[in-house]
Amino acid sequence: MAAKLKKGDTVMVLTGRDKGKTGEISAVSPKDNKAVVDGVNVAIRHTKQSAASQGGRIAKAMPIDLSNLAIVDKSGKPTRVGFRMEGDKKVRFAKSTGEAI
Repeated sequence: MAAKLKKGDTVMVLTGRDKGKTGEISAVSPKDNKAVVDGVNVAIRHTKQSAASQGGRIAKAMPIDLSNLAIVDKSGKPTRVGFRMEGDKKVRFAKSTGEAI
């Protein structure tokens, strides 16, 4: 099945500790059905100092389940995603407005 949410999409969190927050998807893992959203589901990781980084307490965005995310349309409201054929191309569209994404 085609992915309804992709890297670069602006999404809103529907449930959990970060409910109502919006952010951009930075990575998607379709096998695990999860996505990493910037600024959402942030955990503190204690890292050891190395040549590459100073170490210490580093905030890291953790994966969140795709079912807890909804894409944000142009009006700023969350909406569901559908697929339709436009000519010979399959495109995603916002179910609330019918606009192509």
